[in-house]
Amino acid sequence: MHIVYLLRSKKNPNRVYVGLCGSMKNRLAEHNAGECKTTSENRPWEVDIAIYFREEQKAHAFERYLKTGSGRAFSKRHL
Repeated sequence: MHIVYLLRSKKNPNRVYVGLCGSMKNRLAEHNAGECKTTSENRPWEVDIAIYFREEQKAHAFERYLKTGSGRAFSKRHL
């Protein structure tokens, strides 16, 4: 399974991060341990939403969409 996830910072709830992984538990631990430069400053993080995909291509496409301006607006309205 391929997981597109949205994390929300507990330190700064207005900060969100969108990513893609195969194991949500392991990936969240990496973010909270400071192993990712992009998210280390605003840790700790919590999972706001996780969407599972069977097809890797669809997961990548959805992650890329959520990182666009219209994707961010979509996630604020619907997720």
